Amino acid sequence: MLLLVDTDAFCKLGSAGLLENAVDALGVDRKECRCLPTLQPMLRRGRLRKAYGDRRADALISLAEAMPSAPEAPRTWLDRMVGIHDVDPGEAHLLAVAAESDALLLTGDKRALGAIRLLPGFAEALRGKLVLLEMVLLVLCNRLGDDAVRNAVGAADLTDVMLQVCFSPANPSPRDGLRSYVSNSRGDLAPLGLWTPAPSPGGPS
Repeated sequence: MLLLVDTDAFCKLGSAGLLENAVDALGVDRKECRCLPTLQPMLRRGRLRKAYGDRRADALISLAEAMPSAPEAPRTWLDRMVGIHDVDPGEAHLLAVAAESDALLLTGDKRALGAIRLLPGFAEALRGKLVLLEMVLLVLCNRLGDDAVRNAVGAADLTDVMLQVCFSPANPSPRDGLRSYVSNSRGDLAPLGLWTPAPSPGGPS
């Protein structure tokens, strides 16, 4: 099974040193991960290099070089997203591939998901395939422990409200915050059916 990783999730998990852990947590072979063909160019000289800085962008390029590009996006699904302002070309590409296949899509772009949630056919085609960033972080907390994930996220020093709220040093339980974000996202993005992790041996995630 393919795992499509959008640019936002790739950069945030990669910066925190958690990308490979996230792939393993989703039960996907690392050889089956795919990113956008535009990822490396944006890290070399585009907006991502400006956002993450030269040192971090170079480290992310090394990760991206080991990840093949996503398959060509099917035109039938792309055409349904034409003119949708909140869906950029990269996210449209990955959504179209996921809709046409059994691939999972790891994404941090809930704005794009909200924009397509009522478009004909998408809820059915994407059911169970959409893995939000907060979902995989919750799984990682269960697998690695709160402190390990908090330290990784804190060291990355990312400007992301969800990460700052859930992994603040003042927050004793990142998992409570992550569960709240996941619950709110399920409601906000309905009727899209989001991915659900298998129950952990120690109880509910």
